[in-house]
Amino acid sequence: MKRFNLAAIAALSILLFVQCGGNTGNQAATVAAPAATVEGGLKIAYVNIDTLLNNYNFSVTLRNEMLRKGENMRMTLSEKGKAIQADMEDFQRKVENNVYATRQRAEEEQARIIKSQEDYARLEQRLVNELSAEEQKNNIALRDSINNFLTEYNKAHGYDLILSKMADNILLANEALDITKEVIEGLNERYQGSEK
Repeated sequence: MKRFNLAAIAALSILLFVQCGGNTGNQAATVAAPAATVEGGLKIAYVNIDTLLNNYNFSVTLRNEMLRKGENMRMTLSEKGKAIQADMEDFQRKVENNVYATRQRAEEEQARIIKSQEDYARLEQRLVNELSAEEQKNNIALRDSINNFLTEYNKAHGYDLILSKMADNILLANEALDITKEVIEGLNERYQGSEK
């Protein structure tokens, strides 16, 4: 009995998804899912999070949008960086060839280039912050979507504990406890319905 209690405590410490409050109003998948009932009547299942994130259409959509926005940000910064680099090279060439009529004119051009570099640094920081904030917002939306679905899903299946399996945080588990496929199917069905 003590061995079970220690195992239950260990399992609870790595719990990522537990039945949570909230009602999405959507019907959960009613596929009969595998379950294990351990001593004391605790019904357990797990979801492979890596597989879920790679196959849940909402997750894929968010990831693709973030990749596109990241690429756009890099292109914008690259173009501006190249323009500043060209200005700096042009300025250096003009200084070496004594093109500027006065020292004051050369200093004004140098100040303009320095301001362009400062503007670039501010733009880069702003774009990185915006992308990071959007990624955080997406992560929250994704987690809420999964948790809300699991709440509805669990009404039909009655698990006491749904664990998340990421990489190797669960070292060994009976594959009959894996409800990942049913969860992905239910999430995608619900997501497809929400796009209409």
